[in-house]
Amino acid sequence: MPEYLMGIDNGGTSSKAAIYDLKGREVAQCTTYTNMLIPHEYWTERDMSELKQVNFSAIRGAIEKACINPKDIIGVSTTGHGNGLYLIGENGSYVRNGIISTDNRAHKVVEKWLSDENYEKIVRPRTYATIWSSQPPALLKWLDINEPEIYDKTKYVFMITDLVRYWLTGKAGFEVSNASGTSLFNQDTENYDKYVFEYFGIGKWMKKMPPLIKSAEKAGEITDEVSNETGLSKGTLVAGGLIDITASALSTGLVKHNQLSIVTGTWSINQYIDNKITVVKDLFMTSDYPLEKEYLLTEASPTSGSNLTWFIDTFLKAHSKLLKIVDDESSVYDYCSRLVESVKPWESKLIFYPFIFGSNAGVANSSAGFIGATKETSLAKFVSAIYEGVCFAHKAHVEKLMKINENVLDKPIRIAGGITNSQIWLQMFANVFQKPLELVNVKENGALGTSMAAGVMAGVFSDFHVAAENMVNISKVIKPDPAMAEIYQQKYELYKKAVINQANVWSDIEDTVLSKPKIIERIE
Repeated sequence: MPEYLMGIDNGGTSSKAAIYDLKGREVAQCTTYTNMLIPHEYWTERDMSELKQVNFSAIRGAIEKACINPKDIIGVSTTGHGNGLYLIGENGSYVRNGIISTDNRAHKVVEKWLSDENYEKIVRPRTYATIWSSQPPALLKWLDINEPEIYDKTKYVFMITDLVRYWLTGKAGFEVSNASGTSLFNQDTENYDKYVFEYFGIGKWMKKMPPLIKSAEKAGEITDEVSNETGLSKGTLVAGGLIDITASALSTGLVKHNQLSIVTGTWSINQYIDNKITVVKDLFMTSDYPLEKEYLLTEASPTSGSNLTWFIDTFLKAHSKLLKIVDDESSVYDYCSRLVESVKPWESKLIFYPFIFGSNAGVANSSAGFIGATKETSLAKFVSAIYEGVCFAHKAHVEKLMKINENVLDKPIRIAGGITNSQIWLQMFANVFQKPLELVNVKENGALGTSMAAGVMAGVFSDFHVAAENMVNISKVIKPDPAMAEIYQQKYELYKKAVINQANVWSDIEDTVLSKPKIIERIE
């Protein structure tokens, strides 16, 4: 009988369930959506009840599309955006809205910690990571200050991977690759670290942390209630799962040293694996990898392809008829690629900072923007600048990784994610990096990567090396054009210089409080 694996992936606004055969071929996929809630500036949240229903709908939709017997699904595994915060009370009750990984409400808390020399002495040598504002320590501290009643209502602290698995199985756990990305996990002891909790002033929250479980560990099974709601067979095994950056890395076949994996989407994810780690100030994250004694070193920020989605939603979709674009999503993206193709790199010096959802500029709350526009700057040049800015943001991350490992680009770059749907954008990436790109034949990186955990758990693969060999397929190689090396290096240097020169401007914008006009009473 055929056997299948299911991966479930939750991003910032979408939930996806995908079914794969044991060769990594997608059998069916279903995507559902939740509303992003922005009740205050810097906040990004989602309704927990809605989130549960859209996950179950995605699972049910994938099974219906696949037209297979659900009993042939031998394992299920979850993944989702790292960090954020999802709190559950007694009997599975919802304590408050879930908090997404793009939330920035706690940025002032983080700024205080990072300016403290004790952070470098106590936290980084244990976590090997840089704290940021949507990680649990910052959000829990913010809640203690602003919503102190939340603590007593909470039974479990979850990441979204753990939350969805809890809904499927009724069992609470905190998966290790997720834990290792939270700045609460000691990479040496591979456990929660009480000294880190105490440094952050959230020591009491250790009581709310579920037991740690491994990626391919049998973490539970589908309950009778969930079976009725999703179509999955009761008793189907559920794996511990993975944080999305790890799932994405596995989906590109990242199982060898000195190879760079790039995943494009909401986040610019740039990473490699190594069997040794060291304390590196400002490195985004060092996390546990589900290969024996291996770590994932990651440079990432929300500075990738979603900037184009923002531009399209804000400026193009409303005017698609005027622009003579067929009113569907794929055609708008195709239109953008045609615009970029019409602009030669040396024809525009317009620079775009792809910081709509956050930055990697090293300046608190640096914001997006264009520099260099004139009356002659066309729509094509604006879109081209977005494409280039995203490439440059990825390159800035990779340069930081190369300071740790100069051999990280020895092999062709494995690339996946949203921008791989655009041939012109792929070629631009290859030209900017001057490296061949190996395009991974996968639509849903997170779902494919985490389904490998289900395969290892179910015993069809002995480990993740074997899972990657069987389930990762390279569809094509994009070679760089050497003639484009100099022009893109020039533009990249302009981009870096402009970012540095913007620091004071961004600080001024952040610190300035705009005054409302005063109402002056007129006396006749």
